[in-house]
Amino acid sequence: MIGRAGAALAAAVTTALLLAACGSSQTAPGTRPSPPAAPGQIGSYKVGTPYQIRGVWYHPVVDYRYNETGIASWYGPGFHGRLTANGERYDQHDLTAAHPTLPMPSLVRVTNLENGRSLKLRINDRGPFANNRIIDVSQRAAQLLGFERQGTASVRVEVLEEESRQLAAIARGEQAPPPRQPAPEVQVAAAPVETVQREQVPPPAQVQPAQAAPAPAPAPQAPQPDGVVTQEPVRPTSLFIQAGSFTEYGNASRLAERLTPHGSVQIEPAAVEGRSFYRVRIGPMASVDQADLLLDRLISDGYTESRVIVQ
Repeated sequence: MIGRAGAALAAAVTTALLLAACGSSQTAPGTRPSPPAAPGQIGSYKVGTPYQIRGVWYHPVVDYRYNETGIASWYGPGFHGRLTANGERYDQHDLTAAHPTLPMPSLVRVTNLENGRSLKLRINDRGPFANNRIIDVSQRAAQLLGFERQGTASVRVEVLEEESRQLAAIARGEQAPPPRQPAPEVQVAAAPVETVQREQVPPPAQVQPAQAAPAPAPAPQAPQPDGVVTQEPVRPTSLFIQAGSFTEYGNASRLAERLTPHGSVQIEPAAVEGRSFYRVRIGPMASVDQADLLLDRLISDGYTESRVIVQ
């Protein structure tokens, strides 16, 4: 039998390992935490300035075209009840998530590429900072997306522009833009009829008594995740480490040559908003664990822009 002290130590080690596996969200260094938000309300609007954690720089930015793939993790025990980076009280049962660079709050769609499950989540925290994960979702979100037990999953994260703009305006105390309305259908008028028609003259207008001023319009409601899980088609995917992206092929070629000892290196051309890029990638990786080991090695060797992608 082990003593009480030994049992306590074992429990502490187990808890630490669980938190490390599930991700680690935290307030970025050098920033002041936002004041607590009122219960049931979204926190303050925050983008933030560039910050560095474990040798990796993160650059927060407003990006309504954000659409990236990577590895997701989840967090819950040990963080439940703490303040998030934008002043909310973290609830592991809510449909929220932490992201290293997107504005808070933002609304995103997260799709588990391994099983096709897709869900809307609200960004209200910073992180994760372990193994260059792309997003850290709440425990409830991990359950609905189907990766709570395995701890991680290959995902796609897409910003929902309209809802995110509305969230940003409400969090800043501004008038939220109205939801976009579908374009009206074009009506084709009938050909005119060449006949004389009699019209009834309306009676004189009646003077109406003064009406009370209309009640003020209710405050706009912040868009929230609806909790609806949709199912998308599943296609085969592979894991790669992207070590750099260049507009000049020569720069990509030189990096690829230096990375040859680390594995199979590829230079993949890509077009982004009319510009040509050359992405230097290593892979495919056999597993997330293998990708994590190579990523740690590359970052330690100074390739701090490296990240895991799913293709």
